[in-house]
Amino acid sequence: MAGNGKKAERLHIILLGLFVVAYIFSAIRPLDRLAWTGQMTPALLLVFLLVVTYRKFRFSNFVYVMAFLHALLLLYGAHYTYSQNPLFNQLKEQFDWERNHFDRVGHFAQGFVPAFMAKEFLLRGGYVKKGKMLLLIVILSCLGFSAAYELSEFAVVKIMDVPADTVMGTQGDAFDSLWDMIWALIGASLSLFVFGPFHDSQMEKMGDSDRPLC
Repeated sequence: MAGNGKKAERLHIILLGLFVVAYIFSAIRPLDRLAWTGQMTPALLLVFLLVVTYRKFRFSNFVYVMAFLHALLLLYGAHYTYSQNPLFNQLKEQFDWERNHFDRVGHFAQGFVPAFMAKEFLLRGGYVKKGKMLLLIVILSCLGFSAAYELSEFAVVKIMDVPADTVMGTQGDAFDSLWDMIWALIGASLSLFVFGPFHDSQMEKMGDSDRPLC
């Protein structure tokens, strides 16, 4: 078990190092420095949370990898802004979309990855037993997190008196915040009901040395 623990720690250190490299690249000449600051902050907060809780609560390798990929997505989106992502600008032209849909991908991930984290924390921490109540709490938590993010963007717009599209990436859609929360709900639901069994198997593989100190 100790050997497996050391291998897991090495993986986690590598993921942290790769995040730092990605953060540096994201910070080099972003399309909009203000938008970059706001949109990369969740990535920093996510990694900070995982680092400061690392000795107290150890997630499965699967969750750490998913959190790393989510952080990369956030940094990538922040560099170009969610409304001017070059790949989705090309797709917009090719398929004659009305908007750049990278924003939808970002908010899908906002529900998809935190659902794994919330489920594992509640289940392995012994706070909620496996069952329907666990699923309900996780989905409501992800929706609450998504709503809190939308409110934080709204607060920044009002406090700093900047155009809404600069921070919120509304792209002229009056229902943009609602769509963001819907996509977060879709992401959380897919995480639990489609990938849930795989996540369960990853938790079962963890040894006693990886259990949370609760």
